[in-house]
Amino acid sequence: MTSARPVDPYSQDGQTYHPPQAYPAPPGGAPSVGPQQGGGGTDGAGVRRPRTGARTVPRTRKARLRVAKADPWSVMKVSFLLSIAIGICTIIAVWVLWMVMDAMGVFSSIGDVIIEATGSEDGSGFDLEAFLSLPRVLMFTTLIAVINVVLATALATLGAFIYNLSAGFVGGVEVTLAEDE
Repeated sequence: MTSARPVDPYSQDGQTYHPPQAYPAPPGGAPSVGPQQGGGGTDGAGVRRPRTGARTVPRTRKARLRVAKADPWSVMKVSFLLSIAIGICTIIAVWVLWMVMDAMGVFSSIGDVIIEATGSEDGSGFDLEAFLSLPRVLMFTTLIAVINVVLATALATLGAFIYNLSAGFVGGVEVTLAEDE
């Protein structure tokens, strides 16, 4: 019959390996907990007794990393795509807002007030509804979105260059990453 414990390759007498124990065996008898109850074992000298007041806290691994360089080409690509997405969201939001305001009659009621205030005897005044028509508002919003895409991409790329210059002097931004279990 072979032992379930591994044989210590460094021992001279070929006996089984017994790891060091954190707690000594209780004096005068076998422990109440452990694998050697029921005979066939030793006198309980190698059995570890559980601690009653110990908490089991999951260990969190942490790593401190440093962002030493930001690649300007990748920053430009990511900022371009994000600014296009923001531009599309802006156009859709303006379209929805215009539709809601038109359905509520905001443009017609404000337009009537402006026509009365600016109208002359022949009845022609400033027509707000014609000025703020949906195609004109969407064209203006699209123009602003395109300018925003160009400026955001250029500023993000310039920011990457400036970050690389300053990281060369001060070492970059340090980030601590932690693993949750």
